Amino acid sequence: MKTQSSATARPTIAVTASHPARTGTLLAVLGVLAFSLTFPATAWGLQGFGPWSLVAVRSVLAALLAGGALLALRVAPPARRHWAGLAVVAAGVVVGFPLLTTLALRTSTTAHAAVVVGLLPLTTALLSALRTGIRPSRTFWAAALAGAGAVVTFTVLQSGGALTTADLYLFGALLVCAAGYTEGGRLARVMPGWQVIGWALVLCLPLTVPAAALALAHEPVRLTAHGVAGLLWVAAGSQFLGLVVWYRGMAAIGIPKASQLQLAQPLLTLVWSVLLLGEHLTPAAPLTAAAVLVCIAVTQRARG
Repeated sequence: MKTQSSATARPTIAVTASHPARTGTLLAVLGVLAFSLTFPATAWGLQGFGPWSLVAVRSVLAALLAGGALLALRVAPPARRHWAGLAVVAAGVVVGFPLLTTLALRTSTTAHAAVVVGLLPLTTALLSALRTGIRPSRTFWAAALAGAGAVVTFTVLQSGGALTTADLYLFGALLVCAAGYTEGGRLARVMPGWQVIGWALVLCLPLTVPAAALALAHEPVRLTAHGVAGLLWVAAGSQFLGLVVWYRGMAAIGIPKASQLQLAQPLLTLVWSVLLLGEHLTPAAPLTAAAVLVCIAVTQRARG
């Protein structure tokens, strides 16, 4: 009887153990979906606000949402040892990435920007390996590099081989965002993911509030439906709720594997750019999509 009981219990244990991985993957996917709308929403926001106003106001609105949640749930401030990591998250995810990508989108199409930022998964994996000391397998790296190669090839075909000022902004955004993702994923192992981005947003309020007031006073504002909708999405969806589920997903399945799910983000953004902005895609997009999806499947199966 003991042997039968033990044998019966094993499948249950295996199923239970797999739940966190499935849940983490689902949360990371939801984060990718939220982020895939960021560039089209930013393009909409720029129809009603200047670039500096859009970045500052979105951060303030997201901080008010996050701060309200922290106060309502009476969340205690993080330990002092975590504030340096939160500062990295704030610099990379709250300020650096939104500012640099918004400046890029003044002259770049959302489709082009999405493909360049498609290098973010590989950049995040590299910084994660340096920061945490975790070394993914060779299969993982081969698939990640193949996915990045597909993205780079697509970018070169789209831009004619010439880098623009917008591309430089986007490459800078890659670095600061990868640093913020890496540090945020690490912190999400010791505190809930929504608190990571919540405290990072609140930490920026002394900077973003005066920046918003100054920018609104010097940049013209046109309250169009698209402008307001874009602002609200990048504030609530991209800047707060998307990062909440993203950091929880990274904490559950690991930074390298979660980052590879973002290989699908530029492809989703390409779809949104057509549906929401009326941009035109080249025939290379489906081929890139197929190559990237294969790389995602390989990286998700590879063991670190």
